[in-house]
Amino acid sequence: MRFDKVVQYNFPTTIRFGAGAIHELGDYLKTNGLQKPLIVTDPIIAQLDFFKKIVQDLGAKGISVEVFYDIHKNPVKSDVYKGGDAYDQTNRDSIIGIGGGAALDVARAIVLRVNHREDLFVYDDLIGGDIYVTNEVPHFITIPTTSGTGSEVGRSAIIADDITHQKKILFSPKLLAKIVFADPELTMGLPPAVTAATGMDALTHNMEAYIAKNPHPMCEGIALEGMSLIAQFIEAAVNKPTLEARSNMLIASIMGAVAFQKGLGVVHSMAHPLSSLLDTHHGLANAVNLPYGMEFNIEGCESQFKRMAKTLDLKEENGKAVVDYLFELNTRVGIPHHLSGIGVKESHIETLADLAFADFAHPNNPKPVTRENFKDLYLKAL
Repeated sequence: MRFDKVVQYNFPTTIRFGAGAIHELGDYLKTNGLQKPLIVTDPIIAQLDFFKKIVQDLGAKGISVEVFYDIHKNPVKSDVYKGGDAYDQTNRDSIIGIGGGAALDVARAIVLRVNHREDLFVYDDLIGGDIYVTNEVPHFITIPTTSGTGSEVGRSAIIADDITHQKKILFSPKLLAKIVFADPELTMGLPPAVTAATGMDALTHNMEAYIAKNPHPMCEGIALEGMSLIAQFIEAAVNKPTLEARSNMLIASIMGAVAFQKGLGVVHSMAHPLSSLLDTHHGLANAVNLPYGMEFNIEGCESQFKRMAKTLDLKEENGKAVVDYLFELNTRVGIPHHLSGIGVKESHIETLADLAFADFAHPNNPKPVTRENFKDLYLKAL
C-alpha cells in the first residue's frame, strides 16, 4: 500500500485515505454547498495545533465553523443534547466529527438528534428504536484521529445514561457518514499510551467479530486481515511511529469496524461497564480484558482459534498460544495484565458483573455468558 498519495475506497461509504486527505475537506464542503458545519470533537483535540489548522483552513475558504467539544470521554446523553442545542442555536447545515470514538459517537448522535426530537433513548436499537429513525439527517462527515474504534465507518453510536451508566445503541443506516477523510498524518501525534489502547481496541474488534456466532464470511475475512496488520504494525506504531505503521493501523481499525457488524462478545461486555462506571478509556478496558475473554471462548471455538493463531504467525496454532500472545503483546505496548492496574477494586466486582450481564454485546458471543461467568472473569482479571 502506498502512503504518499490519497486513494479512495467505497466500502461501506466513501473513504478518502492517505497522507494529506484532510486538505480536501474545504473543497468537498464547498462542492456540496455546505457553508456552516458544526465540528464535534473532544476537549483535548480542540486545543491541538492540527485541529486549529483545520478550522483556520476552512475559514480561509469562507466556511463558517462552529466547534462543539463539551463532551465526556465516555459519552452520555446530556452531551448529545448540548450538541444538538449548539447546532440549532448557530443555524448549522452539516456536522463533522473529528476525533476518536467518543467524539464520533457524539457527532453521530447529534446527527440523529437534529430531526428526531423524542427522548434520545427512544431510538435505542436494543428495543427496536431504529424503526423511529424516519426523518432526514444533516450531511455527516467523519475524520478519525485514532486507530481504534473505527467509528468513522459506523452506523451506530454508543451513548450512556447519565444516571444509570447503562450504555445504549443508537443505530440506523442513515447515520453512516457521507464521506470519511482518513488521514494517517492526523494520528502521528498520538502519545504511546493512547496508540496502544486504541490499537488493542482495534484488535479486540477484529478478534471478537471473527468468532462472533452470527455467520458472515466476508466480515470474517476482513477481521483476519485486520488482525494480521495489527500484529505486524502495532508495536512500531506505539514505540517507533512511522507513517507506514500508522497507516496500516488506521486501515486495520476501519477493518475492525466493518467486521464487527457481525457482532462482538464477552470482552466488550466486560469493558463497557468499566468505561461507564469508572470512566476507563474504552480501548484500555478492552485491552486488559481481551486475553481473559478470549480464554473463556476457546472451548468450542478451537478451529477459529487455530486460524487466528496461524494469522498471527504463532508457533503453536491453538487457543492457548493466542491467549499467551495477547498477554505478551500487552506487555510490549505497555498495557497492564490486571484490572487492578487500571483502578478496579474488588468492591466494584458485583456492580460490574450486573452491568456486564445487562450489556448488549455478549448475546453475540459464540457461547453463552452468565452473570456468574462475568463475576468469575472479573475476579480472574483483577
